[in-house]
Amino acid sequence: MIKFDLSNRVAIVTGGAQGFGFAITERFIKSGAKVIIWDIDKKAAEEAISKLNSNDCSYQIVDVKNFDEINKSLNDIEKKFGKIDIFINNAGIAGKNTTVAEYPLEEWNKVINLNLNAVFYCCKAVVPFMAKNDYGRIVNIASIAGKEGNPNASAYSTSKAGVIGLTKSLGKELAQKNIAVNCVTPAAAKTRIFDQMTEEHINYMLSKIPRNKFAKVEELASLVSWLASEENSFSTAAVFDLSGGRATY
Repeated sequence: MIKFDLSNRVAIVTGGAQGFGFAITERFIKSGAKVIIWDIDKKAAEEAISKLNSNDCSYQIVDVKNFDEINKSLNDIEKKFGKIDIFINNAGIAGKNTTVAEYPLEEWNKVINLNLNAVFYCCKAVVPFMAKNDYGRIVNIASIAGKEGNPNASAYSTSKAGVIGLTKSLGKELAQKNIAVNCVTPAAAKTRIFDQMTEEHINYMLSKIPRNKFAKVEELASLVSWLASEENSFSTAAVFDLSGGRATY
């Protein structure tokens, strides 16, 4: 494993107790960072801490759809560690697999609130903390669905397209500061998010990947580690493809 130096960096990973988030957290710890997992599932967070078995990892139960709760948690972290260097917006849900005409309004709002609005809230809240130290790395986990628009996944596709637009906008706003904002657009990986999808939709996603396999969480974690490191001193407002050849732009 190539280690990107994250020594003495303080990182927050939303949805860090499982899937992509857990892999990113594990990689960060091995790279020297102190990581705070933000998750809504206390049991999952405690299990993740037990598996990681590291003094450099802790968790907070945070509802990233609640701006006041986000701010309070950020202030608590700054008081304890003195700074916030890295923020990974990873928390998200797939939503239902159905047509636009049949998509429930409540479900649409649920997906948009967690996958897009929460990313905006977290970015809005964390930037002032990073600006104080003139250093920061924000990585937003989007999806290839945000580029291509998966059928029967309109809320998810729309939310991830929004994350791409937000990343580009914020990255340009902060380009004169030492704060990089990038996003990654992975193809699907076999995580618990598959439990929210129909078998038909899973097979559709696989059929669209030229490598004919799903992404590995470790592959995403490797890319995110570089984007979160000081070594990434130039790239910002960018979208990094991890789709096994599926992306066409």
